[in-house]
Amino acid sequence: MDQLSIRKTEESDYRATEHITREAFWNLHVPGCDEHYLLHEMRGHGDFVKELDYVATLKGNVVGNIVYSRSRVESAEGEIIDTLTFGPVSVLPEYQKQGVGSRLIKRTLEIVRTMKIPAVIIYGHPHNYVKHGFVNGKRYGIGIGNEKYPAGLLVYMIDREAFTNQSHIFHESDLFNIDEDKVLSFDRQFPQKKREYHYSQEEFYIASHSFIEV
Repeated sequence: MDQLSIRKTEESDYRATEHITREAFWNLHVPGCDEHYLLHEMRGHGDFVKELDYVATLKGNVVGNIVYSRSRVESAEGEIIDTLTFGPVSVLPEYQKQGVGSRLIKRTLEIVRTMKIPAVIIYGHPHNYVKHGFVNGKRYGIGIGNEKYPAGLLVYMIDREAFTNQSHIFHESDLFNIDEDKVLSFDRQFPQKKREYHYSQEEFYIASHSFIEV
């Protein structure tokens, strides 16, 4: 995609990115989706990182988007380490698997490396992100407590020295705690789409409930 461009998101792009996110996630993880509402709400949240809100454009049209939020890691001694989390990363279905998402991730990770942030931590399918340098959180002692390390908890380490303790608990922003009733109300602003079961939903369930053995 030689004509693909990556630039910062403008406010005039917001509705387009919400549409793209809805199209990208519809029936993927669950019947319907809530990621477009999440995107809408997070841009007004205190943990949203506006300087890392980027879009991919092709011939002037927005075809992809990536956003970041603030997160943190807590050590066993109670030390708090600030981290970042990206997502949703969205690409229109007709442009998926053509490097658009990878371009968005690569460009924004380059920026993060200049921000004195020691790590980017996400939940995601490993096969989508290990190629970008992500590894499972267990490699750095980062989990969700009680020695539980989700298979989909992935870390892009920038400053290993910031993690001196070998046991850390990851906390994502509370912006991810969304009201499902409000999702349904927000979704009515878009063209009606049928909520269906797809096999990808079972894959997501398995992946999101899997853990790395200690």
